[in-house]
Amino acid sequence: MSGARSQVLELRQYTLHDDARDVLIDLFEREFVESQEATGTEVIGQFRDVDAADRFVWLRGFPDMRSREAALRAFYGGPVWAAHRDAARVTMVDTDDVLLLRPVDEDSGFPAPSGPRPPVGRAEPPSSLVVATLYRRDRPFDKEFAEFFRRRVRPVLTETGAAPLAYLQTEHAENTYPALPVRTGENFFVWFARFAGRDDLAGHLGRLERSPAWRDDVLPKLSAVLTGEPQRLTLAPTARSLLR
Repeated sequence: MSGARSQVLELRQYTLHDDARDVLIDLFEREFVESQEATGTEVIGQFRDVDAADRFVWLRGFPDMRSREAALRAFYGGPVWAAHRDAARVTMVDTDDVLLLRPVDEDSGFPAPSGPRPPVGRAEPPSSLVVATLYRRDRPFDKEFAEFFRRRVRPVLTETGAAPLAYLQTEHAENTYPALPVRTGENFFVWFARFAGRDDLAGHLGRLERSPAWRDDVLPKLSAVLTGEPQRLTLAPTARSLLR
């Protein structure tokens, strides 16, 4: 799971029927991980949204847009999806909340996983959390913002306990697999951090709120260029998620 490989990523947020999330996760982790990876897809992480019991969030990546098209055609036209698509679809209300993203630069993609993926049948998910913070603005994020994030935002996040694992921005290329819609006409900058658990996350948020550098310098500058408040997704990795 390296930034050098995944130059195109999807952040997929699914709304599910009541009490269907664990059903989909069990099916996904049994049938849809290795079968997607066999097509050249990186299945980077699968998560329960901590703040929404009906939300399943996952990340996958591809080397480029051409590889993405080929991999999606191979998987969704293949035997595993054909065998299990009805069971998956019956759990779903909406699957169109999808951001197409790319690393901001060569160093901002996801790092290699710390270990192998747990095998099928592992019962217990990790206690860690992954937080995705989504910035939005009314025009594309440019090199000036990327430099501001690297030099001003990232150091304060790191000092307060939320060193970014990766930071990505909208990929505006045409969606070459229109059978799976993605959000268009929007501009996002998304950064990810890992926490040992809820207490670790709460500690970071408290330190950030008390940080003079954040309060007096970084936050006013962010507020001046972003559209609306940042969105924070607090994500609990599933048992087989590589990103954990």
